[in-house]
Amino acid sequence: MVKRLSFSIAIWAYLVVALVVSAAGQTVKAETSLSMEDFDYIIDNYTEATDYEEYCSQYDESKRPSTEYVMDASDYVRTEDMDVEVLENYEGAEGKSVLTQDDGMIEYEVNIQEEGFYNLSVQYYPVEGKGSAIQRAFFVDGELPYEELNQIEFSRVWTNVKDVWDVDNQGNDLKPEQMEQPEWMTGYLFDAEGYIGNQMAIYLTKGVHTITLVSLKEPMVIRKLILSNEEKTKSYEEMQEIYKQNNYTESSGVMKKINAEDADRKSSQMLYPQQDQSSPAVYPYSAKELKNNTIGGNSWRLLGQWMEWDFEIPESGLYYISMHARQNFVKGMKCSRKILIDGEVPFTEMSQYGFGYQQKWRVENLDSESGEQYLFYLEAGTHTLRMEAVLGDMAEIISDVQKSVIELNSIYRKVIRITGVAPDKYRDYQLEKNLPELQGELEVMAEQLNDIITRLRETAGKGNSKENVLLTMRDQVEMLSKNVEKFTKVVTTYKLNMSALGTWIASAVEQPLALDTIYIYSPDQKLEKLNNSAFAQVVHEVKKLFYSFIIDYNVIGNVAEDTEESKTITVWVGTARDQANVIKALVDEDFTKKTNINVNVMLVDMGTLLQATLAKQGPDVAIQVGNDLPMNYGLRNAVADLSQFEDLDEVKTRFNESAMVPFEFNGATYALPETQTFLMMFYRKDILKELNVEIPKTWDEMKVAMSVFAKNQMELGMLPAHATSPALAEQVWAMLLYQNGGSYYNEDATASNLQSDEAITAFKEYCEFYTDYKLDRVTALDQRFRTGQCPIIISDYTLYNQLQVSAPDIKGLWGFAPVPGTVKEDGTIDNSVSSTGTACVIMEESDEKEASWEFLKWWTSADIQVKYGSEMEGLMGAAARHPTANVEAFSRMPWTTKDYEALAEQFKSVKGIPQVPGGYYSWRNVDNAFYRVVISEDDDKMQPREALMEYVRYINDEIAYKRKEFGLPVIDDK
Repeated sequence: MVKRLSFSIAIWAYLVVALVVSAAGQTVKAETSLSMEDFDYIIDNYTEATDYEEYCSQYDESKRPSTEYVMDASDYVRTEDMDVEVLENYEGAEGKSVLTQDDGMIEYEVNIQEEGFYNLSVQYYPVEGKGSAIQRAFFVDGELPYEELNQIEFSRVWTNVKDVWDVDNQGNDLKPEQMEQPEWMTGYLFDAEGYIGNQMAIYLTKGVHTITLVSLKEPMVIRKLILSNEEKTKSYEEMQEIYKQNNYTESSGVMKKINAEDADRKSSQMLYPQQDQSSPAVYPYSAKELKNNTIGGNSWRLLGQWMEWDFEIPESGLYYISMHARQNFVKGMKCSRKILIDGEVPFTEMSQYGFGYQQKWRVENLDSESGEQYLFYLEAGTHTLRMEAVLGDMAEIISDVQKSVIELNSIYRKVIRITGVAPDKYRDYQLEKNLPELQGELEVMAEQLNDIITRLRETAGKGNSKENVLLTMRDQVEMLSKNVEKFTKVVTTYKLNMSALGTWIASAVEQPLALDTIYIYSPDQKLEKLNNSAFAQVVHEVKKLFYSFIIDYNVIGNVAEDTEESKTITVWVGTARDQANVIKALVDEDFTKKTNINVNVMLVDMGTLLQATLAKQGPDVAIQVGNDLPMNYGLRNAVADLSQFEDLDEVKTRFNESAMVPFEFNGATYALPETQTFLMMFYRKDILKELNVEIPKTWDEMKVAMSVFAKNQMELGMLPAHATSPALAEQVWAMLLYQNGGSYYNEDATASNLQSDEAITAFKEYCEFYTDYKLDRVTALDQRFRTGQCPIIISDYTLYNQLQVSAPDIKGLWGFAPVPGTVKEDGTIDNSVSSTGTACVIMEESDEKEASWEFLKWWTSADIQVKYGSEMEGLMGAAARHPTANVEAFSRMPWTTKDYEALAEQFKSVKGIPQVPGGYYSWRNVDNAFYRVVISEDDDKMQPREALMEYVRYINDEIAYKRKEFGLPVIDDK
């Protein structure tokens, strides 16, 4: 409320001053007095701003002054919450530059002499940060002109560390390490969503204006801010006239072949060479070894990703450009690229050139729809070709679908406020009377969806793979518009169709394309014939089948054996090949070089670990194992006690104390933590504002919010009590237990402590959420969050990564914060949560425990965890962000400043769940007790206290049985 008040006062003050000065006939000077708190509020509520299309419609777009205004970065007029550093002659740039941090704001003034639209560009240097894209919000005169300026991204520059690939001892090319190669760059205001293909401009009246940059993510050095208007890009037809006027002629005898995997610069570390064995047409080819022979594919699917290739031209003239490419990812659609030469789009047709779908590798000539191959004029000398992923013809369509989803979601929320999510089929809800505007809204939506489908067919053709979801939604909306009372019968399918439309957006914005070779050549040259005949393909498949019998595909990278000079250990990885490849690459390029210890990495099913250990065929080290494995294996002498190593205490300081809790028992330490995750509270900004609900900080405030939700047929979402992952379901229970001062076991971990008053109080509260408040125990949280059925959910923080990638329909409409807490007697708030994760262990049968310990220390170190996280995020995108348990590494992950602060705040209150012999009975029986209270038939129901006390007996019996089995003292409480 304070934020909103201060923001309103500041805006009103600005408007009053502007009106008074303007009325006096003087030049308007916009003096902003907004604080960072005000800017943060505007950023959080940016959807209140107009979009770029509406913004431009308010002004005369023909007003594009030729005057250029340059603001030196060192001439800032104001900063807040930012330690600004002025740099002299930084990285070869003469004069002063300014280092801006990853949070805070910096403000500039510019005196505009001629009113009109101006493009804003920033000369910047991407200094070392956390390796992700730089993000800034741009304000003009203290306002967000349009919502797209809420997040502008500036790319980094990546390159291969080596030009020649390293090869393992199996003959396979190793993935080249990527490194940042920063350079001075010019960034423009482009839509981060990709819906607007051209630079976005800002309209400035005559007078003094302020331009404010608010840091959202990553630091960068700024040299200049420039307001200007560039000459409009000409069409190919216009360029042909220029070719004739300048007597440009076709070149002769030149054939330039570029291996695409040798890209000189890339915007992302995701864009590293790929290994393709699908066709004998790729170069270099091998049916046996894995060669780095292509680039792109699924890793080159995100909007704004670009790659550059430098090439030399011996003579000036007109050239063709062709590419050996494959787009077998998006059926029935084109994947688009903006193609630039020396930083400029040569003609408008290259601003969004589409690569059509085809299963096989093929030569793609850059040509028109009529088949005329485009000619490019190139002067003799060095040039740079850039290809950048854009949405192309789909941009406006996808943008309109996203707007439609928001409107459809709004209609859904209006309806369920009256009917609930499960309407009574025998009840007349009188929707037409209670929602008189509903029919009109549905008619508008049907018309919009019809228009979208028409334009999609014009772009991709009728019957394309992308239109089915739209047709289903359109048909249902049309049906409802004719009889709104039928809504009660189709609420569930409407929600599912709406969710499918959101998923449609996530897939439609992806633009994958794989490249093998780029050809730049004279029109009199012929391209080499590709080896992709049917016979060549058959021979290729026969070769691959033969080699599959003699190559062990479970082994990753170099295979080593013990020698007199070095030791060798075997590490088992139980996740996926991508993760194993990254781990092996890090081992070979870092660990083995530093320690002279060889590591064989094997990708296996961890379910076979115990059997392999009993058969003495197990590894030396197993990583990415579950929380419950180390203690259970340790008691059976299958896992080594790490307390035998003198520096264990020093290594443990890398982690939060809570992360070590599951792996310590009876004075022994059986593992080191790899990952650690915990609960956070996710909230929908738009819905909370609509309902006038503040973000709850305590459970009392949450229950008030829940009453508001209930009146609107909404609810709190928490991990279902019977979730598919018991570990996640247990976190909700453990959160309430710890916040009430309870504990799982007594002080010496010899018996359960769940019979305590604190535990019973927590269990009663836990059950009440599902009895009194009737929370949904089945439907997935992310689905209910996206539809707005649950404006607040409590979930593992890794849901953040999932929502960022798979829920573009609600992007910017949600945030997360620490979970609500319980108010203690002294007035403090306890918002404790439990944690879960994975671990790494040394097997007791290992003959190389010292070498294995060196590996564990290396693997859990901050630098390697950051590298691994960066590699995984580079390989698979933000959805694969590594939830490392290393505290320092966690702080270096590429979170936005605000999101990291929320996570760090919750991290302070994380507690571990101890593992004890028979401890697997604890959650199992709490869940059984929950079943008896919440789910059982009336004649079998129990009260919370009665149920928990009943099932604690089973927990204690199992703990006693297991302690006796392992020769541990047993407490007789009978």
